[in-house]
Amino acid sequence: MLKKFLMAALSAVLLIGSTAGCGNETISTEASKEFLNVANDPTRELYEEYNEIFKDVWKEVSGEEITFETTHGASGNQALAVINGVKADVVALSLAYDVYRIEKAGLIRPGWLKLFPYNSAPYTSTIVFLVRKGNPKNVLDWDDMLRADVEIIALHPKVSGGARWNYLAAWEYARHKNNGDDDKSREFVRAMYENIAVLNNTSRETLKTFIEDRKGDVLIAWENEALRIVSELPTEYEIVTPSISILAEPSIAVVDEVVDRKGTRRLAEEYIRYLYSIEGQELAAKNFYRPRNSEVLAQHLDIFKPLVLVSIADAFGDWKDVQKIHFDNGGIFDQFKLQPKKE
Repeated sequence: MLKKFLMAALSAVLLIGSTAGCGNETISTEASKEFLNVANDPTRELYEEYNEIFKDVWKEVSGEEITFETTHGASGNQALAVINGVKADVVALSLAYDVYRIEKAGLIRPGWLKLFPYNSAPYTSTIVFLVRKGNPKNVLDWDDMLRADVEIIALHPKVSGGARWNYLAAWEYARHKNNGDDDKSREFVRAMYENIAVLNNTSRETLKTFIEDRKGDVLIAWENEALRIVSELPTEYEIVTPSISILAEPSIAVVDEVVDRKGTRRLAEEYIRYLYSIEGQELAAKNFYRPRNSEVLAQHLDIFKPLVLVSIADAFGDWKDVQKIHFDNGGIFDQFKLQPKKE
């Protein structure tokens, strides 16, 4: 019943669009046969399944047979690929700043963040610790990331969008612990990165290092990645939830320059909107992302444990300022002057 309702709504959108037009969109029948989502690394399974579902939905309401494809990689590298000419209809990246980079290049219009609900982030995640079964090093919270006897695997903040969530979660923990003292937060985060044994570029590289290569005592991980591993290997790994973590909001946006040339704007917008449907939200939960829909989330509380989450807006302000202060060349991370082991 719900899917029929959603299809009816999609059909209405198509009818309106076909009679009224859509701005500067130029229809190209051949080009619109293919649709590309350029996405961050941890969403492989999510969009592999979502593309198949939405392909059928779109064909039923429009009659169009579309080939949906998704590429994956480090969020920053994916943004750069689009800037350099990859013809993405939509991007689904780790954080808003990477979409702002594409906006700055003139490919996405200003205001994209408010075009869809929840700041154009249809699902969320957070940062947790993945440890070996039994938690042999007794890792309990962020303080344990500074222990000399704990070997840590993590992502590189200069490359990975997910790594910036790691960094900011640790920063906010230290700030909370030290009554808002950012100098102590800075020292805490510096000490944590000095203690990290391996900094990888993508989430899947960290999983290879930690699981296949059997390196490290703890992996600082996206919750969705950690939950997936525990579901597949429950006798080998477990999750430790820190006392404070970050509300990670992966961003999704239409690449205006591309869809207007290809004539795929309506398709791209509905591709994103359907992620907010009950079916889309259930699929997000199935792939271990926290759904935005409260009713769907309530059905999966056995998976998504309650924890204290802080948002970027509340704790740090705008992503553009966060990037400039912490991660741009010469920013705080560079000032640590670390020489990490990188694989």
